[in-house]
Amino acid sequence: MAQTKKVKKRGYISKFLKKADDAISTGMKNADKAIQDGIKKADEALDAGIEKGALTASQAKLEATKLKKQATLEATKLQQQAMKETTKLKKQSSKQIKAKIDAAKSPSKQETIKLIEKLNRLKKQGIITEKEFQLKKKQLLAKI
Repeated sequence: MAQTKKVKKRGYISKFLKKADDAISTGMKNADKAIQDGIKKADEALDAGIEKGALTASQAKLEATKLKKQATLEATKLQQQAMKETTKLKKQSSKQIKAKIDAAKSPSKQETIKLIEKLNRLKKQGIITEKEFQLKKKQLLAKI
């Protein structure tokens, strides 16, 4: 007898499982590809965002530096104005204080008249000359 090869016949379930296995493999390949594409697109989007973020941070740094320089210049101007005002007020105060001190030091009209009378007596006694008397009298009257 001749040997005949027995061919296994596949049953309906085997065919179904094979098709399901093929579909799952294809689905996995497609899903894998979709995931890879999604990751690639997300990575590109993140890279673009990082670049823009880096640019934005760089621009913010430049703007901050610019504003800091402006603030420094403005502060310097204000300090100079304050120094000028301070100097001006000091001068005015000094003048007013000096005027008040001079006014307080200068004798009143009655005291001035008494001093002139004393000087006149000294002149009559010959202790001072007419020229000295006139000079002192002129100085005293100038203070009134």
